[in-house]
Amino acid sequence: MIRRPLRPLARILQARDQGVDPDRIEAQERAARLAACQKAERRKAERRLVLLGGAFVLGFGLVAAQMARVSASEPEPERSAGLANPILSDRADIVDRNGRVLATNVATTSLYAHPKSMVDPRAAADGLARIFPDLDAEELFEDFTGSQKFLWIERSISPEQHQLVHDLGEPGLLFGRRQSRLYPNGRILAHTLGGARYGREGVHSAEVLGRAGIELGLNSRLTDPKKTDEPLVLSIDLAAQTAMEEVLAEGMETMNAKGAVGILMEADTGQIRAMASLPDFDPNNRPTGLFEGDPSDNPLFNRALQGRYELGSTFKPFTVALALETGLVAPQTMVDSKSPMKWGRYRIRDFKDYGPQLSVEDIIVKSSNVGTARIAIEQGGAAQRRFLENLGLMTPLRVELAESSSSAPILPRTWSELTTMTVSYGHGISVTPLHLAAAYATIANGGYRVEPSFIENPNIDKTDNPQVISERTSRQVRDIMRQVMVRGTAREADVEGYALAGKTGTADKPLPGGGYARDKVISTLASVFPAANPKYVLIVALDEPTTIINKTSFRTAGLTAAPVAADIVRRLAPILGMRPGDFGTEGPEVLYTLAGNN
Repeated sequence: MIRRPLRPLARILQARDQGVDPDRIEAQERAARLAACQKAERRKAERRLVLLGGAFVLGFGLVAAQMARVSASEPEPERSAGLANPILSDRADIVDRNGRVLATNVATTSLYAHPKSMVDPRAAADGLARIFPDLDAEELFEDFTGSQKFLWIERSISPEQHQLVHDLGEPGLLFGRRQSRLYPNGRILAHTLGGARYGREGVHSAEVLGRAGIELGLNSRLTDPKKTDEPLVLSIDLAAQTAMEEVLAEGMETMNAKGAVGILMEADTGQIRAMASLPDFDPNNRPTGLFEGDPSDNPLFNRALQGRYELGSTFKPFTVALALETGLVAPQTMVDSKSPMKWGRYRIRDFKDYGPQLSVEDIIVKSSNVGTARIAIEQGGAAQRRFLENLGLMTPLRVELAESSSSAPILPRTWSELTTMTVSYGHGISVTPLHLAAAYATIANGGYRVEPSFIENPNIDKTDNPQVISERTSRQVRDIMRQVMVRGTAREADVEGYALAGKTGTADKPLPGGGYARDKVISTLASVFPAANPKYVLIVALDEPTTIINKTSFRTAGLTAAPVAADIVRRLAPILGMRPGDFGTEGPEVLYTLAGNN
């Protein structure tokens, strides 16, 4: 910028010629220079004001945008102050299909200590030991007089215990608020619900997490802040569950069994109305610590979903269903049943000699291993394996319980001809009772595969699932299994007016070192009812049962599991709204016989 001269020569000379004082020229130039400087400073100030105004507008715009975002977001539950990762303690209730509470939250109190604030550690230790018998007064006193500044006493205490501790008057004993999981029905449905535990915890809040069962399997759903006010509805019927557990416990005691399983499933949908595993536990006070010995003896062990057993003759209807579906046999086809059946160095025997031939129907009614094995070897191992896969008996279950990860069947290493024969009558393959229930539902409901589920869903349509066998084959197998109840091995399970159809199975228990125990069995009754139009599948299994009849011991399913199943049906039918009715079937058809048999 060129500075403006205060005494421009041209004007000075002109002023002198005109007789004007030249100092006035300087004064005018000085005033003009000052005006120019003021104008420049004003422009600079205006630019600064514009920039400052823009900054204010941008700042307030960001604040407004943040306020709008917060106001439009979903509300979140209250969080503990001062935590980088706040502890969320809310958890959704669990209810049965009729809205009855199975699991809920209750406000409770935690107890902790600040030893440095204690007035009388000895009196506090003695008082706490009286209130909580599991605590040791001497250990508490050592902790209170040691170097610790903080000490948990009890994670959850009752209102009565709270008052008793308060009455001790010790300022170093303090209380915190938290939520605790409550199972109002005690032991009922223990294995399905599973139980809960505390995760991260502070003195004023604690995270409640699933420990097993539904609580662990659906933990993310139950702790979702958007769904904690929405109960999780199970397909379980609490009344049916209670009745089943009561009768099953009585039957387990009567039959001197070490364990028992009961499953009630809807035949068309696979939804589970009741499932029990005994012995059980109280999820409000779930056992802790290691358990020595056979895992299946642990009350935490879910026999229905974790117990993988050879279920014996309950597999025979699958063999016959495949043969009927492929046209290999008809219900009255005669099959060689001469016992023992020789296969290389092996022998397959029946419980007793049934004669040289049996019809396909009587093979199931009398439970002939030999007859079933001959049908299986005719249809072949590849077809048998595909059929069992279609029934879901070769893969783990995908249900909502955490234990489903332990449900993978134990399959033969090789599928030889001998394996084909033994698997046909339920030996050499181990599955869970819940696998068996789902397979029986498929066989009985017209042949549509079902997926077991514990979640209530009124919109399931069985025809949306693959059809494994035809309606005709399904009806034929039901008719045959009905005869098992009428004149076969399961006569003790037949309940007048409800017409069950099913099959017994008695399987020797494998020994840890190989081979089978001769005096320990799993006895099972797999059934559907009513037989003419099945609504439900009922599985009852007893672990190592023994019943005494006329001073003689019996272990077979027909005399152990079958009568227990009958008692369960008598109790459950009225609860399920079922009325006694007559059972009718159409006569079986004869297609053609096996090659080489008359």
